[in-house]
Amino acid sequence: MTQQPTSATDHLADHYNPRTRVDSEVVYEGRIWNVVKDRFRLTDEGEPLVRDYIDHPGAVAVLVMNDADEVLLINQYRQPTGMNLWEIPAGLLDVEGEDFQPAAARELAEEADLTAEHWNVLVDFFNSPGSSSEAIRIYLARGIGTVPHHELHERTAEEAEIELAWLPLDEAVNAVLEGRIHNPSAVNGVLAAAAARGRGFAGLRPADAPWSAHPSQRPSRPKTGRAQGQGN
Repeated sequence: MTQQPTSATDHLADHYNPRTRVDSEVVYEGRIWNVVKDRFRLTDEGEPLVRDYIDHPGAVAVLVMNDADEVLLINQYRQPTGMNLWEIPAGLLDVEGEDFQPAAARELAEEADLTAEHWNVLVDFFNSPGSSSEAIRIYLARGIGTVPHHELHERTAEEAEIELAWLPLDEAVNAVLEGRIHNPSAVNGVLAAAAARGRGFAGLRPADAPWSAHPSQRPSRPKTGRAQGQGN
């Protein structure tokens, strides 16, 4: 039977639909994230399916906008691509007990030497939901200030090469649409900021809005049988 398309009048929203997990195994344990092998059933009667994916702690990013309607981009080398990418300040949620917005503020200070007075949630997304549990939240930060000199973070490794650039939002949108910017947080953040500006920034969520898609907030998946290894 052909599935009917969702009506435009329906409330469009992702929702949890956890399936029965037969077992789970960590097949690679990394420094920050693991590769997990899950066996699960789509239905109680169905044959188990096997999927490998990256079990990721999630991340936050910051689209910074100043009073001149410019956005901050940072340039950084990324080894997996072999490219220098234009990005927005971002980082892993790898500090135990740290809340989401304070983590974003910390990354902004560390990568751009900036502070912000006003924060809103701009957009949430999964970076690659077919192969990773990574959830990313992008904040819109305004009311920009500078980190005091004695509190500046010493950037090392790839971050030591970071370059900063302020770009009019419309020019950043053009760079995205012309394929000159590839970083997913930058692409999502720039386009979402342009859409939000078109609505006068009305309707943006507060900085402490719930984030149910983050791994720490998701309901437990039902299990049967015995979990193997170090499954999540």
